[in-house]
Amino acid sequence: MTASLFQIRNRPDLTLDKCKEQIELAKNENKTFLRQAFQAHLVNLLNREKNFSQSVLLASELVKELKKIDDKELLVDVLLEESIAFYHLSNLTKARASLTNARTIANSKYTPPAMQAKLDLQSGILHAAEDHDFKTAFSYFYEAFEAFDSVNDSKMAQNALKYMLLSKIMTDNADEVNSILVGKTVSKYSGPETDAMKALANAAKKRSLKEFNETFSKYGDQLMEDPVVQKHFSSISDTMFEKELSRLIQPYSCVQIEHISKCVGLNRDLVEKKLSQMILDKKFYGCLQGDGLLVIFDKEIVDPSFELAVEAIHAIGEVVDSLRDRAKKVK
Repeated sequence: MTASLFQIRNRPDLTLDKCKEQIELAKNENKTFLRQAFQAHLVNLLNREKNFSQSVLLASELVKELKKIDDKELLVDVLLEESIAFYHLSNLTKARASLTNARTIANSKYTPPAMQAKLDLQSGILHAAEDHDFKTAFSYFYEAFEAFDSVNDSKMAQNALKYMLLSKIMTDNADEVNSILVGKTVSKYSGPETDAMKALANAAKKRSLKEFNETFSKYGDQLMEDPVVQKHFSSISDTMFEKELSRLIQPYSCVQIEHISKCVGLNRDLVEKKLSQMILDKKFYGCLQGDGLLVIFDKEIVDPSFELAVEAIHAIGEVVDSLRDRAKKVK
């Protein structure tokens, strides 16, 4: 980050309008580097205001300009902000491209720990969003957390920690959340954010959809107001729905779907559809009967007639192929 941008970022009085005024003033005075620094800050402000479309437009133009003069520090900053904007616009391909460019440039020079932490944080966010690879995402969030902690950026460290805990929940390792939270470095960041993730982890361990929904209701500001967590809400909710159903059917070998739907407090058709999907995905072995019964098996039952039918079809296919080859030779 250039010295001028560093100074600009530390001016809390610099609103969008004031920043635009400074850009025009720098243009009139032909102060190119100062104008670019203010424009880079404007991209950041637009992202903070959630005006991502305008942010992308300005960032794209600024990136072209900065590449010509080879201002690497400012370029990394703008590319990172561009990646963040594309992510929030759900254009993950372009978000990844911008981040890759930023990391490539950052690796070619000395990059301050604070900027490296931001790059790692965005890398983790994109791994979680693109491939649902929360294991790799956790590694990036952990690196980001340590770096933010080292530069005393408590707000960003807390965000990285939250996403670390989210990654553990999403990889079905909710039992590791408490052990992370008691760490010496982590404990000083205890507060509503960590309380929310701890409650979410407890709901996941208990496989309780009710506790899960209560957690999101109680900690709405920490969970639903966080755009990263919000983007994974449907996935987390779906996972918790499956966990709840698995817990409820566990004691049975045969159970009425109506009973399960009453226990979970959801529409029977919705429950039946989810159970059917879980069977297809081999989350458990069983079948749905026409009379509203769910039959659960201890293990997968393979019908011998199915295997015989597959073998017969394969043999017929070979015969047909052989006849086709002979017909070609006759012609």
